[in-house]
Amino acid sequence: MRISATSAVYPPHYYTQRQVVEALLEFWGSNPEKAQVLERLHARTGVEGRYFSCRLEEYRALDTWGKANDIWIKVAEQLGERAIDCALQSAGLARDQINAIFFVSVTGVASPSIDALLVNRLGLSAHIKRNPMFGLGCVAGAAGLARAADYVRAYPDQIALLLSVELCSLTWQRDDLSVANLISSGLFGDGAAAVLIAGEKTGLKGPRILGNHQVFYPNTKDVMGWRISEKGFTIVLSPDVPRVVEENLGRDVDAFLMAQGMTRKDIGRWIMHTGGPKILEATARSLGLKDSDLAVSWEMLRRVGNLSSASVLVVLDEVMKKHRPQPGTTSVLAAMGPGFCAEMLLLEW
Repeated sequence: MRISATSAVYPPHYYTQRQVVEALLEFWGSNPEKAQVLERLHARTGVEGRYFSCRLEEYRALDTWGKANDIWIKVAEQLGERAIDCALQSAGLARDQINAIFFVSVTGVASPSIDALLVNRLGLSAHIKRNPMFGLGCVAGAAGLARAADYVRAYPDQIALLLSVELCSLTWQRDDLSVANLISSGLFGDGAAAVLIAGEKTGLKGPRILGNHQVFYPNTKDVMGWRISEKGFTIVLSPDVPRVVEENLGRDVDAFLMAQGMTRKDIGRWIMHTGGPKILEATARSLGLKDSDLAVSWEMLRRVGNLSSASVLVVLDEVMKKHRPQPGTTSVLAAMGPGFCAEMLLLEW
């Protein structure tokens, strides 16, 4: 099982954190106390700028979930097409060579699902095996990669595609002045990522996936997720998230590596979900890492924000294209998300 190509694409509208704050203050500025909290929280996100599905002034018109979701479907199709074609071009493959597609998102809904719409839009094989996955949130990039790897393990002569599209700006709740929503409005951005995973018999090259591991933490459903109502998606984001990460991630990574006959000392590159400053700091503490070990994750957080399921995949794309390790280097790719749960993969370059 090999990762033969990756891609990361974004909507055309990019705004600095200052521009976003000013736009949000127009919504919430009538409440001076909340305006001060907004300024303070946004300054602490580690984000300098993000991509958005619409121009900032256009969000005023999205006053129902249906209107926002219509934009989600439209932009998801556009970004999905670009991400898939970029990955295929990088691997030197044609559209009809994809045997299975795994689609992950947690910021909108569609039926037929986005993967089905893209089968029509791109003229993908009529026999492609479709696997839409909703609800996994930030962990879904790693989880989708693991499920796609499981697929090509069973079908080593085939190629699977993982596509993540997350348009977090379309979930904003303008009447929600909770700290969780104020944080999310400063942290999450929009974007998409695609990964091609090839079976060993395809002859395609790339880092090998040596194994994957999943851990579910019972009775943690209120740590992270959505409350879904007629208004759309309302963020659930507990202050306990960093604590859950710090208390569990190191132990579970160690158990995963032990099963592979390895320890943390054998890992030359860490590919971790961007989360946010507190999540990255908790990750470093739990794994005993230096800031430099998570430098690519910090950099992508700064440049594009937290992209939910796409976050760990854009970090992977950045490593593949600009920070590729020496052959033989091993990596752990990991993310955590609603459930609460963790997914991790072991790669060899």
